[in-house]
Amino acid sequence: MDPVRNPYAPGAGQRPPELAGRDDELSAFDVVLERIARGRPERSLVLTGLRGVGKTVLLNQLRSAAIGRGWGTGKIEARPDQSLRRPVSSALHMALRELRHPDQDSMDAVLSTLKAFAQRAVGSDAKVRDRWQPGIDVPAASGRADSGDMEIDLVELLSDAAGLAADVGKGVALFIDEMQDVQAPDVSAICAACHELSQQGAPLIVVGAGLPHLPAVLSASKSYSERLFRYLRIDRLDRAAADRALLAPAEREDVTFDPAALDALYAAADGYPYFVQAYGKVTWDVAAASPVTAADVAMAAPVAEAELAVGFFGSRYDRATPAEREYMHAMAELGGPQGAAVATSEVAVSLGRKPASLSPARDSLIKKGLVYSAERGQIAFTVPHFGRYLLSHPSD
Repeated sequence: MDPVRNPYAPGAGQRPPELAGRDDELSAFDVVLERIARGRPERSLVLTGLRGVGKTVLLNQLRSAAIGRGWGTGKIEARPDQSLRRPVSSALHMALRELRHPDQDSMDAVLSTLKAFAQRAVGSDAKVRDRWQPGIDVPAASGRADSGDMEIDLVELLSDAAGLAADVGKGVALFIDEMQDVQAPDVSAICAACHELSQQGAPLIVVGAGLPHLPAVLSASKSYSERLFRYLRIDRLDRAAADRALLAPAEREDVTFDPAALDALYAAADGYPYFVQAYGKVTWDVAAASPVTAADVAMAAPVAEAELAVGFFGSRYDRATPAEREYMHAMAELGGPQGAAVATSEVAVSLGRKPASLSPARDSLIKKGLVYSAERGQIAFTVPHFGRYLLSHPSD
């Protein structure tokens, strides 16, 4: 069929043509926005799940919902080697611009606090002040959000921003992707700010997205974090949602699928949204005409798998050192094609090593986002089907 008309869109954070299977999460967020607009208390949100389940896509959709209600929004993608001071400053500056507060004096007062927060760089952050020009014409405030203590400064800054939003009957939402990579002091500051703002009933929420161990990261920072956030686990699509993700965009192009083709595609993609798009795209290109058949899927599957092996799996595998690859191959042998969580002690036995000697490789893999600690003493892949990929690709 015509590749130009191909509706499927596999890509990092790229919205699929049909956002299927996420209606409950979108409806829940609408309730959060409405409750906050009416002055009702509400918790910030955290989305968790493996890579490829559509967390970033959903995060962007939630942001669109907030913008649609006139909220000020900003988005951050956390990095393990970067303090949040600069990204928060940029994101909140955008959120304040979106609010369009009619009183310029009130706006300038908060921008003054924001500028003070942005320019109060300490330690390894010191050069940020020289590099970043926030484009704020008002002078930096003195004695507000400029202590150098991230926890104190963030609470003061977000409190001022929330007050500005309350003036116009709106809210502010700060979206943080890859939240598990936020540095420990900044995680503590975010939790403290959310706690303070919730006690004030202020119209500002944080919406984070990250890997499955993100709740443990937050809990390690503040013991009350399990009550501070509402956690939503984002998982694979069920059969009906996966079929809808394929059928709805195809039908808009006057194309449909045989039931057997849908069976084969669900078996191949296993309900993971990224895989649904990847297999759907290649199958469309291979198929000669509508309806798409199981034979088309069988022809397309090796091509799709080869593309995933390079772009989705291989690119991550290439980031690992030889010692880390050895560790992951041992995990795959123990966990099987489905990549089940395995005990770290079993990995050590498999490799004939002492557990302590493998800690550097395991910790580095966690920092690189390739594995996560499913629970104490357990380790699992962050990427679905990674075990299957490793078992089909012998170690170097």
